[in-house]
Amino acid sequence: MSMTGILLAALIVGGTGLFIGVFLGISGKKFAVETDERWEAVLDALPGNNCGGCGYAGCSGLAAAIVAGEAETGACPVGGAPVAETIAEIMGAEVSVQERRTAFVKCAGTCEKAKTEYEYSGIRDCIMASQMQDGGAKGCAYGCLGYGSCVEVCPFDAIHIIDGIAVVDREACKACGRCVDVCPKHLIELIPYKQRTAVQCGSNDKGKALMEVCETGCIGCRLCEKNCEAQAITVNNFLAHIDPEKCTNCGVCAQKCPRKVITVHEV
Repeated sequence: MSMTGILLAALIVGGTGLFIGVFLGISGKKFAVETDERWEAVLDALPGNNCGGCGYAGCSGLAAAIVAGEAETGACPVGGAPVAETIAEIMGAEVSVQERRTAFVKCAGTCEKAKTEYEYSGIRDCIMASQMQDGGAKGCAYGCLGYGSCVEVCPFDAIHIIDGIAVVDREACKACGRCVDVCPKHLIELIPYKQRTAVQCGSNDKGKALMEVCETGCIGCRLCEKNCEAQAITVNNFLAHIDPEKCTNCGVCAQKCPRKVITVHEV
């Protein structure tokens, strides 16, 4: 190939590249999607755990919702008040901080207190174990299986298996709700952090049937309900439930409970 041919080919290739570059540059400016600068600022203020506890698909989803006015400035359960204040300043809005909550496991059936029906030798996973005979090896069909599915999904190392049941570290818990979603027995719920008193049982079995499989657990005797001056406790379907809005955390119900299944946490 002659030198002229080489130069001509180079000019054609270079000219084509230049044209494409200019075309893409003009198109990029013309069709560019404008982004709200506040979105990046809000995203930077969020902790970045992407836990989903806010109800959105990660921190970017929450940031978009806050900027769009669809979520409150304090919607992040992990960031708490400090993050809410920062976001409120970015948005030029009032600070709205959600009440702090924590996960609570409604089971006190430890290895010593709960009866086991058979030896389970499958995959150490609550979801798998719950598919076995009678919903798992535990005598109480409502009890914690203790294989740690909740532990595996917790991004804050706030829940551990101790003596056969899941136990929540209230200080480490950020109430993201992942443990709530994964528990096949639906034993974990989010309660107000300030709520010191809670019923550590989720069984709806009658008293006699429950006592045959567990040394603790609510038998629906109603002593707690009868002795609660605030009328914060009701017994439905053989299980006591405490209304956190009415409860004064006096601890009388825990004292009267013959099964010692009502716990009182220090705050």
